[in-house]
Order: sequence, then C-alpha cells, then structure tokens
Amino acid sequence: MVFRDYYNKRNIYWQYLKHENLEAYINGINVLKAIGWNILGIVCDGKRGMFNAFGNIPVQMCQFHQIAIIRRYITNNPRLPAGIELKGISQILTKTDKESFEGLLNDWYNSWKEFIAEKTINPETGKKHYTHKRIRSAYMSLKHNLPNLFTWYDHPELNMPNTTNSLEGVFSNLKAKLNLHTGLKLSRKIKFIDDFLT
Repeated sequence: MVFRDYYNKRNIYWQYLKHENLEAYINGINVLKAIGWNILGIVCDGKRGMFNAFGNIPVQMCQFHQIAIIRRYITNNPRLPAGIELKGISQILTKTDKESFEGLLNDWYNSWKEFIAEKTINPETGKKHYTHKRIRSAYMSLKHNLPNLFTWYDHPELNMPNTTNSLEGVFSNLKAKLNLHTGLKLSRKIKFIDDFLT
C-alpha cells in the first residue's frame, strides 16, 4: 500500500500488506497526519468504505478504475444496445465535466430503466432474478460511485487529479524492474522496493 504526494511526485508512506483493507488506509492517513502532513484530498481506487472513512477530507475515486469496473461487467464488446450505449458513456468519463456526465447517465437510465428492471423466473426454483444483471450492475456501480467521481471538479482549488495514474506509473516501473531480478529472496526484494520507492 503506497501513499504518494501528487504535487511533489513523491512516495511518502508505504506498508507491506497481505491484503489491502480500509483499516490500513485509515492508519496510513493517521500516520501521515501524526508526522505533520496536511492531507488536502485523497484519490483512490474506490475500495469499499473509503469514501466516508476520512471525515471532511475530499475523496476522489479514480475514473480509470471506474471504467475498468464497467468493462468487467459488460466487457469490451457488449452486444446489447443498452450495454453499447453505457460503455460509450463510461468511456468519456475522463474527458468531460460533472454536469454533462450526469446528464448522459440520467438520459441513459430514462431510456433503459424498464429494460434493466426486467426480471426472469427460474423455472426450477421459481425465484426471480434480473434478466440483464450485468448491465444493471454496471449502471448501479456508476450511480453509486458518482458522488466521488467528480470530487476534482467540485474542488478546483485543490488541483487534484481525477485518476491514480501518477501512482500506477510508479507501480508499472517497479514491476518492470522487479521482473529483471526474479531470483531475489523476499528480504532482498523488500529492500529493493524500499530503495525504489524512496
């Protein structure tokens, strides 16, 4: 888990974890505050609970992570018109403003609300389920995350990014370098990562 100062392009805190979790993120923010950092805003990948975990610190969900979530639900090549349209809307997320995106999403919903509300009865169990569950889930993900997809837009004074690209670039570079040293013992690998992140 790595925290990066976007303005100065510096990694300022990291911790080795088996799994990312909300507690670790909260602890990381508290450690940074304790050593004197003033946290103006947070850009993250949108782990569950992150948006409300930091009090009054504005939290921006990485827009590219949101696009990846939509892609997981409806794939790169959706076949149904509702999915094709929703994919098109999601792909302009990083290139538009809040009002335009919200308008497009609301228009999409108004056109397809009956479609995504359709239910099918399982003949074996008699239970109902959403017929177009994946498209519905993609839409619900956008709707749920929408309040945090344009934090950068709501707080122009912070000049905050709308993605975690600065950090993702660090990870890509680190992985490429680690791949050149595949035989390192864990202790040497940790030292290598510490030196790289410093």
